[in-house]
Amino acid sequence: MIKDNILRVEERIAASCARIKTDPRKITVVCVTKGRSLEEVTEAFGAGFRHLGESRVQEAREKSRSIPSADWQMIGRLQTNKVKEALKIFSLIHSVDSLELACQINKQASRIGKIQDILLEVKTSPEESKAGFIPQVLPEAVGEILRMDNLKVKGLMTIAPFTDEAEETRKYFAQLRKLRDKMDPSWSLSMGMTDDFEIAIEEGADIIRLGRAIFG
Repeated sequence: MIKDNILRVEERIAASCARIKTDPRKITVVCVTKGRSLEEVTEAFGAGFRHLGESRVQEAREKSRSIPSADWQMIGRLQTNKVKEALKIFSLIHSVDSLELACQINKQASRIGKIQDILLEVKTSPEESKAGFIPQVLPEAVGEILRMDNLKVKGLMTIAPFTDEAEETRKYFAQLRKLRDKMDPSWSLSMGMTDDFEIAIEEGADIIRLGRAIFG
């Protein structure tokens, strides 16, 4: 079933890229393994997914021991008391949503001599449940984070509101793209999940996070 799902995902990515005349190979798919069994994750890895995204440090630690050659990425909210352990596992942290967290990551990365790649999470949605820097304070926060020696900002991330109409997410993705373009057009945009990744690609995403689309 996973192989069939992957074919459908590839077709949908190709169609989205065709609409905006871009190369599908520029799209990085992060396979979301949260709540999935090791057998499922191993099958997805065997099918070609090399970027695996986890939301919980403990779950990632256990799975990464079984699949150490995968590129593990943190896509969920990261608590400051989990940073030390997270740095041992993840190549990229998508969810840096505050200066406090950035400072803690920088501090712990300095201790182990690591330059940690990060994305800054931006709250483009009005939903109270969403985390991230609000757009108005993002430029100032970016200025402070860029001065941290052990962090490397690779781009921005957002999560659009959950809605029955995927088209409604477009404005949130477009907002993130405009913010990125003002600060550094070379940065990546991590946005789009199973229900809205096609629109995210059309609005400039080069990293999408897919779980149900792959595992069913």
